[in-house]
Amino acid sequence: MFSISNLVSGYGQSQILHELNLDVAKREIVAVMGRNGMGKTTLFKSLMGVLPAWGGQICIDGVEVSKLDTHQRVENGIAYVPQGRMIFPSMSVLENIQTGLPASAKGKVPDDLYALFPVLHEMRGRKGGNLSGGQQQQLAIARALATNPKVLLLDEPTEGIQPSIIKDIARSLKEIRNLRDLTIIVSEQVLSFTMEIADRFLVIEKGKFVVEESRDKVDEASISRYLSV
Repeated sequence: MFSISNLVSGYGQSQILHELNLDVAKREIVAVMGRNGMGKTTLFKSLMGVLPAWGGQICIDGVEVSKLDTHQRVENGIAYVPQGRMIFPSMSVLENIQTGLPASAKGKVPDDLYALFPVLHEMRGRKGGNLSGGQQQQLAIARALATNPKVLLLDEPTEGIQPSIIKDIARSLKEIRNLRDLTIIVSEQVLSFTMEIADRFLVIEKGKFVVEESRDKVDEASISRYLSV
């Protein structure tokens, strides 16, 4: 469903990503883990076209999107929940979700989004800036799902969220995967969260994947060492 080949990217004269390769299957949830500054957000920005790649290929469901603009990548089935959520605080919950809808939806939010996140239906008239951190994260995910993606990227979704809501988000992501046959790639530093949801684990260190383990073979102690400061 999703693949990157020899992906290279960076900022100015500084190369951050070093020939990354990754294949992700339909309905698979992959966790990309690492400390701050190791390349997680750079990877996601490069996949979305927010940051131009220096080289390599990015394919969604067999279609190469490496040279496409961000909105064209969205049209081809990739959605992004950035670190910090980046919702529109002065717009209502409903209006935030509607920004992700295709024109053909005519502003109608799919019922399954509210079924996944009932609190958003209850608060659909409330301004996004008045929601809690966890509610804003649910809103950001719903907005991304409104584009009807094949691949969902989530950058540090647990950041600044209380533990009880983190469990709710983990449960929702698994439900989303099953209901929508969605491929999910999540960057994280919280191992307990990724152990709840991920089928496969990768560790990124200085722009390179240095560990790759399936869920049944993952060595939590080894990954934890890469995450410690």
